[in-house]
Amino acid sequence: QVQLVESGGGLVQAGGSLRLSCAASGRTFSTYAMGWFRQAPGKEREFVAAISASGGDTYYPDSVKGRFTISRDNAKNTVYLEMSSLKPEDTAVYYCAARTGSLYGLRIAARIEHWGQGTLVTVSS
Repeated sequence: QVQLVESGGGLVQAGGSLRLSCAASGRTFSTYAMGWFRQAPGKEREFVAAISASGGDTYYPDSVKGRFTISRDNAKNTVYLEMSSLKPEDTAVYYCAARTGSLYGLRIAARIEHWGQGTLVTVSS
């Protein structure tokens, strides 16, 4: 069992940057592909980024590619999401996600095995 706790959300102006962190409990963190989703009010949960268990591979949708960077530190049981050039449309609750197997399976919310509680990111114009 893995428990995920996000932090780092807050209010930022458009064009600014923010780094989210997700701390995981348990000894098996390094066996999970990790990722981030976001959900804006009235919208479905959207895939944002994924990283393989080793950290060697990453995957992003076009909507954030070049602006967001996912990374992980398996020694600290933590995954990060660096967000830059933020836009008002990036405003959402951001959720950390974990799944065994390929990082590409993380694109589908229904395949996620563990979720964090979410952290709110608000981008003002």
